[in-house]
Amino acid sequence: MENMDLNLLRALDVLLDEASVTGAARRLGLSPSAMSRTLTRLRSATGDPLLVRAGRHLVPTPYGTDIRDRVHVLTRDVQAVLRPQHREVDLKALDRTFVLRANEGFLNVVAAPLVTAIMKEAPRVRLRFAPKPDKDALPLREGRIDLEIGVRGVSAPEIRSRLLFRDMFVGVARIGHPLFLDGDISVARYAACHHVVTSRRGTFRGPVDDALEQLGYQRTVSVIVPGFPDALEIVRQSDLVTHVPRSCLTNLSNDPAEILRLRPFQLPVKTPEIVVSAIWHPRLDADPAHRWLRETVYTVCRKVLAH
Repeated sequence: MENMDLNLLRALDVLLDEASVTGAARRLGLSPSAMSRTLTRLRSATGDPLLVRAGRHLVPTPYGTDIRDRVHVLTRDVQAVLRPQHREVDLKALDRTFVLRANEGFLNVVAAPLVTAIMKEAPRVRLRFAPKPDKDALPLREGRIDLEIGVRGVSAPEIRSRLLFRDMFVGVARIGHPLFLDGDISVARYAACHHVVTSRRGTFRGPVDDALEQLGYQRTVSVIVPGFPDALEIVRQSDLVTHVPRSCLTNLSNDPAEILRLRPFQLPVKTPEIVVSAIWHPRLDADPAHRWLRETVYTVCRKVLAH
């Protein structure tokens, strides 16, 4: 390590991002000649040209292309370790945009009270809610997402998380559905219904199907939608049934008209518990503004979803 200059890591990150010695020099406050000498040192250290001339421009070598994203993430991680922020944050003056990723069901229930809580304490903060097509940790690693709300994946062991709440699937049908006419809902009667399911990947099969199969049953999935609110809207106007996280029904208690049109019920099969967490990259762990954001999300979830 005595021969390793971490300044070269930052220079490599900027050079690969700019693909220009002049552009990199401008960003780092160096002269083009100093930046050129740094590129020479990097070529010597890595044993690869990294950037080569193509006409009037520079283009990365295959090795340069391969390491560009890794270098960017590593540079930010190193900066987070060597320059942690210990100061207190002035929330009234905090001028920052946070990008949160969550599914539609969570946003439908928690987004409004969360925005209210954040605007009350930090009126200059901006929130951008991003879609959640999967559990890929790459946006967290690259800094494109500040905080994710959902079930933690298994592909990124370095990612930090904090439990927000535990949830479970419940069945939902419209009031007056034939499923409610004959007493308890049996597995056979439930499986005989036509179903609408929520799947970001567009798959017909899920944990309910696995549970039914273990009991020797198979259901008919007639519709697939990307979000839980879509499933509830279809169920509200048809004889299809669905299952959603219990938290998705929180807002129904505030609207008597909605209660009269939708009726939840306990599924006749057992499905895995849903563990919903706040998830972030460790480079933001010590950041006071991000720490405040995490605490606010936790507090709002506990208040809104207490059951």
